[in-house]
Amino acid sequence: MFSKKLLIGAVSVVLLAASGISQAADPIVFKMGFTDPENSNYVAGGKKIASEVARLTDNRINIEVYGSSALGGERDMYEGAQIGTIDIATCVNVVLSGFIPELKILDQPFLFDSVEQAHTVIDGELGKLVERKGLEQGVHIVGWLESGFRNVYSRKPITKVEDFKGVKIRTMENPVQIAAFNSLGAIASPMAYAEHFTALQQGTIDAAENAVSNVLAGRLYELTKNVTYTNHLYTFIAVLFSDKAWQKIPEDLRPKVLEGVRLGVAFQRDLLLKANSDAVVELKKLGVQFHEIDREAILKQVKPAVAPLFKDLNPVWVKAIEDAKKK
Repeated sequence: MFSKKLLIGAVSVVLLAASGISQAADPIVFKMGFTDPENSNYVAGGKKIASEVARLTDNRINIEVYGSSALGGERDMYEGAQIGTIDIATCVNVVLSGFIPELKILDQPFLFDSVEQAHTVIDGELGKLVERKGLEQGVHIVGWLESGFRNVYSRKPITKVEDFKGVKIRTMENPVQIAAFNSLGAIASPMAYAEHFTALQQGTIDAAENAVSNVLAGRLYELTKNVTYTNHLYTFIAVLFSDKAWQKIPEDLRPKVLEGVRLGVAFQRDLLLKANSDAVVELKKLGVQFHEIDREAILKQVKPAVAPLFKDLNPVWVKAIEDAKKK
């Protein structure tokens, strides 16, 4: 014999079914990967995206964030997203241009004069062009975090162009970076981000380049006591869903996911500026020296060396950048 409570429960289920109302489905869970350390502002940006998406979708979409290359390197994650084995990948534009050749337009040294100018470009028509290319490759590029201007950190001080001679420097796996540093007399050593701390420990390389905040977050100050303000490149970090993951998101929730990404991106960009500023203060306390350098002298050597790599730029993409920089 049914108890009174069981009978009421059974009747409730029948009534819900009859009215077309179903019980709440289990949340959709995605994994999001970063190559950066867990304590970095980039991973913090990813976690902000996750919290905003959860809030806006009433926890129907949950994102688990993994740092320190737990889901693989950037190329690995992008390729995984293409075939659906990675849900959400993050990939710097310098690596992404290996998949979307037109994007190498952003690899040009000294392309931007300010943070605001860089944001205007990537959040405008150029960003839309990249998104369309991503869709052709089975990924949905939904936003752009960033590591901003990149600088050089090294064992020995680099204060003039001549100081680059013979320096073994880790670069991203990108032909422009390789050609640029080789033109300065350095020895470019392309490798995945996760490998370069060990390479510095073992003396395989003498220097590397990235945002100042990475020197602190990655504890690179233990191995390199010099930072040179080259500001040679502005780096964006694409946030992208695999098509397999994107199709799991109900259509009514997709705008909310995009809004969550937008809020997380804005949070990370502000956090990066503060992280870089705070990092300089902390790194100086840890004995790191900061050096200025003649950027025009660098560009004078780098520009002719990389020019052949940019002779076939897509004119539509060139115009998108030029128009945005005029705003």
